Amino acid sequence: MQPKLTLVGAGPGDGELITLKGIKALRQADVVLYDELANATLLDYAPAQALKVYVGKKAGEASFTQHEINRMIVRFATKHGHVVRLKGGDSFVFGRGYEESEYARQHDIPCEWIPGVSSCIAVPASQHIPVTCRGVSESFWVITGTTRHGELSDDLQLAAQSQATVVVLMGMKKLEEICAMYNHYGRGHLPMAVIQNGTRADERCVVGQVWEMPKLVTGQGVGAPAVIIIGEVVALHPAYLSEYVRSLPVAC
Repeated sequence: MQPKLTLVGAGPGDGELITLKGIKALRQADVVLYDELANATLLDYAPAQALKVYVGKKAGEASFTQHEINRMIVRFATKHGHVVRLKGGDSFVFGRGYEESEYARQHDIPCEWIPGVSSCIAVPASQHIPVTCRGVSESFWVITGTTRHGELSDDLQLAAQSQATVVVLMGMKKLEEICAMYNHYGRGHLPMAVIQNGTRADERCVVGQVWEMPKLVTGQGVGAPAVIIIGEVVALHPAYLSEYVRSLPVAC
């Protein structure tokens, strides 16, 4: 029984969006430590006798601190063998995967990384919103909604002044601040989408413009977990087109 850690990106929510390599790792697991955003059906790929431990975060409350999770990885690997760390999206996109693998390495536990489909591209795509589109957007930013100090990232101020598509992960608690920042830079009429539970059966999407989004989200009861997309590409969403074409004045 050899200690080992495998970081597996579980994808954005739909259980079928995990990679084949990720499934193979789960089938060889002795222990699975899984997050809130990892689809629970993926646990069926692990052996029946494998230990399955929930270490996720829900409604902003973590079941374990990051330090505790790091220690669990080492303890379970040493005692049981192969630990699969199943994380929503991709482990290296705001998933703290590097921290966990580095901690394991410091304790002489070999680590393998299996990339996952990141929600920053898959969730917009599930609503037919491309993050880039020729003639519309040449690039995109992916930014965390809240830094470890509980503040908006300084990068968001730069992104808000660019022509790029901006994708904000874990940003619902800062939605009003984000919209206020865009309004401050005179960009309140940019198209915007908020997609809750992206790629899952209960996915919900609100589209509109930056200036009205806090009101729209509250009125429709949409909340975390959600991905925020800001930029002209959102205007390609069918609902956005129909909504704002109807609002245009009729020419005489």
